[in-house]
Amino acid sequence: MQRKAYVPGVAALIAALLAGCTGGGALGGEADDSKPGETGSTTAAAEPGKYRTLREPCSQVETGTLDSMLPGLREMTDQEQQEKAYEGVPTVTYDTDRRVGCRWKVESSDATHHLLVDFERVVSYDTAVSDDTRATEVYSSKVQKAHLPEPSATVPVDDEQEEGSDTAEPSEDATSSADKSGKGDEKDSGKGAGDADDSASGGAPTGAATPPGLEPRALEDLGDEAFLDDALTTAASATRHRTVTVVFRTSNVIVTVEYDEQPGRRTDIPDSKEMQDKAQELAGTLADKFSD
Repeated sequence: MQRKAYVPGVAALIAALLAGCTGGGALGGEADDSKPGETGSTTAAAEPGKYRTLREPCSQVETGTLDSMLPGLREMTDQEQQEKAYEGVPTVTYDTDRRVGCRWKVESSDATHHLLVDFERVVSYDTAVSDDTRATEVYSSKVQKAHLPEPSATVPVDDEQEEGSDTAEPSEDATSSADKSGKGDEKDSGKGAGDADDSASGGAPTGAATPPGLEPRALEDLGDEAFLDDALTTAASATRHRTVTVVFRTSNVIVTVEYDEQPGRRTDIPDSKEMQDKAQELAGTLADKFSD
């Protein structure tokens, strides 16, 4: 009987295949365990913010609100000009996905009013920091720039002092204020003409200070966090004007409402409470729109 030739190469191939079957499973397992991206081998990215886009700002303020905050709109006789004034002017931005705004400026017979609404969407480029956390940092920097006063501490009043409150001596601040104005019993309404001496010297007239309880402060029940600033410009060479600013954060979006009134007469002072009420009402409406 004829014998078949023996081929060494075939034998070597068979041996290699047998070795792979017996040891390949363990080696393959080690390789799979070391692959990046498996559970437990990487840190999970921080949560993205709630908002991925921004609303168009000029259409977010209702006509009735504009009529209230910008009374000169209703005084316009040119219909085309009036319609254009209602539309507002978009602010110039380089990335409308990150920041947008709208401005209105309207003159009336008594004053000139400016209104600005600004929407800023904060994005964190650090995978370990969420958009909300970064937005909180940006909001905190705005609070610091506003230089809000520390909340005044409540001083307890004992029974003896309360009983004798009718004859109590005025405080140092009240006495100083009365001496400066010459009208210690006049209430500060936030609006009115100054004394003749004040007007002549260029000093701030009576009623220039923000009324008690309306000072710049943190606000509650508006977005995740909010504050209000109230600044009165009293430069002697210009008409006094008041600017009320309300800023609030909702998730990773920061909204700013800036409302300014400049009276036509130099001795007039814009009413602080009225302006604050209008600015806060608009801010509340915008907050509701973002929560929809």
